[in-house]
Amino acid sequence: MTHTHTTPATAADPTVAAAAAQFLSPVVAGLTALSVNGKQAHWNVRGSSFIAIHELLDTVVDHAREWADDAAERIVALGLPVDGRLATVAEKTSSAVPAGFTPWEDMVRDVIADIDGVLTDLQAAIDGLDEIDLTSQDVAIAIKEGLEKDRWFLFAHLAE
Repeated sequence: MTHTHTTPATAADPTVAAAAAQFLSPVVAGLTALSVNGKQAHWNVRGSSFIAIHELLDTVVDHAREWADDAAERIVALGLPVDGRLATVAEKTSSAVPAGFTPWEDMVRDVIADIDGVLTDLQAAIDGLDEIDLTSQDVAIAIKEGLEKDRWFLFAHLAE
């Protein structure tokens, strides 16, 4: 007699997975937007602090890409797909970063505004995941910790 063993695609309860994805999907979209808009800022920043801000924005972009991947992979690990296409991201997010050359002080403020939007989504995820999925909550907490540090590094250029 042949025994057939079926292994589920994920260990997560489908209800838990859907609820966790509901909180992490905006984080993926926000971080993806931050990576694209951060690069826009990187290319178009101008002024006396150009090189410092230009290089720092590369770090912010790299982190945003890494953290978007972490959040997206958590959703996929729970057995659900992620929609990170640029059209979807553009539909679900907004940005303060302008299209053209911008003085460094204004650009830093604009990128901080974008970061603050992602931090709001992260806090909602942390709060919402508390009773749903602690592993997903840990992912959100780790991302928030790093993003707050990036925000602080940018803000330090403005603070006197």
